[in-house]
Parts: sequence; C-alpha cells; structure tokens
Amino acid sequence: MIIRKIAVWSYNTLHSLAGFIPYLLDYFRFHSNRKTQADTRFNVKLSELYPCLNDNTGKTPFDAHYIYHPAWAARILAKTGPEEHVDISSSLSFVTLVSSFIMVSFYDYRPAELNLTNLSSGAVDIVALPFADGSISSLSCMHVVEHIGLGRYGDPINSKGDLLAVMELKRVLKPGGDLIFVVPVGGDAKIMYNAHRIYTYDLVMKMFHGFELMDFSLVSDTKGHVNDFISPASKENSDECTYGCGCFWFRKIV
Repeated sequence: MIIRKIAVWSYNTLHSLAGFIPYLLDYFRFHSNRKTQADTRFNVKLSELYPCLNDNTGKTPFDAHYIYHPAWAARILAKTGPEEHVDISSSLSFVTLVSSFIMVSFYDYRPAELNLTNLSSGAVDIVALPFADGSISSLSCMHVVEHIGLGRYGDPINSKGDLLAVMELKRVLKPGGDLIFVVPVGGDAKIMYNAHRIYTYDLVMKMFHGFELMDFSLVSDTKGHVNDFISPASKENSDECTYGCGCFWFRKIV
C-alpha cells in the first residue's frame, strides 16, 4: 500500500512538472509578445504567476450529475410555474438561478448566507422540518437524501436517516403538490460510507408508494453512454448503472 501511494505521488509529481515546462515556455512567449505590442495595460509579475495546468483540454469538462439535474429541475419549474418554490439543501447554483423567475425559499442543515431578490435562506434539519402537514405545493430536494445519517455533514449518525427525511418531504407536501427528487441510482443498492447511498429504481419507487411519477430522467454511467442524459428514462436504464443520477418528479395524489 505504501509503495503504491509513493508510485502515485511520483507519477502525479512528474506529470505536474511535465506540464509546468510548457507553461513556462508559454509565459516567456507571452512576455515577448506583450513587449512587441507595447501592451502596458497590466502589471505582470513573476511573484504573481497563477499556473492553470489542467485547463487546456479539447472539450470543456463538467460534472454531469450537477449540470444535468438542476437543468432538468429548472425546466420542470418553468412548466409548472409555481408562485413559490421551497428547496431543501439542493445546489446553490440551482436555487440562485431559479430565483430569477420564481420566489424561492431555500433551507439547509448548514445555512448559506445568500443575498438575492426573490430568495430567502434559512436553517432546517431535514428529518424534522418546521413546516405544517400538507403546506408546500412545490418542493425540491436533490442529491441530498443519500447523505442523511452518514455523518458527512455533521448530522447525527442514523442508518435510516434517509427514510426519515423522505417521510418529512412527503408529510409537508400538499396534496396535488410537486416534489422534485434526485438521488444516485444503480442496479445494486449500497452505502459508500460516509459519502452516500446508491438506490435502485425500485427502492425509490417504494419510498414514494402512492405518489404519481410524472417524469423519470437519468444521467447514465453505462458503457457507451457515460454522462449521457436520458429523458425520459426507464427502470431498465437505471438498473444498468453503477452510479447514475436518478431524477424523479413526483406528484402527491390527493
């Protein structure tokens, strides 16, 4: 194990050094070009060099889970058009962008100090939400529940913390209301402690028994379809994944 770690460290170090040589050559070319063009608009100091050695790529890299699921959710809100939307602990980029066209109340176990119009922010514990039964008509909780009870974010250890969280989401949702829910999915239900759980499609559907599934979409990680966004998707698509991103739009039946 120690030899393997040394080998990985050595490889990464040599790889970084190999990338730094072209960086220095580019810097001197840039310095020469700047001098030739008499461009004195900015100060350029050796002490303020800021190497970005991994950005020269053929395509722009992105985290497919966190690009696609907020985009999918925003499209649902554009379709349903609620007067107000409540979000529990989803990505800040999602709630801040959506607040440009919908009033959003955002709550997290670790509250975020956000300062934007149409957006309020507060602290909640998802396993004990401070909202009345059936009081919220539009609700989202995305890439959150898989973490509850694993201690990753300072919350209490509880192997069934995710079930408590889901019970609360179901409790506060108004009959006829919409829930946008996202968790990792795959063909094998497992916990990768203390990062997250991975659910099967059937497990999610069982947790929301009695709710109407309005849409299921998926970020796939199967061979030949890695990071593909499939919409609509099927249970079979989900079961073929190891760590897919399952996007569920549920409606609470009256």
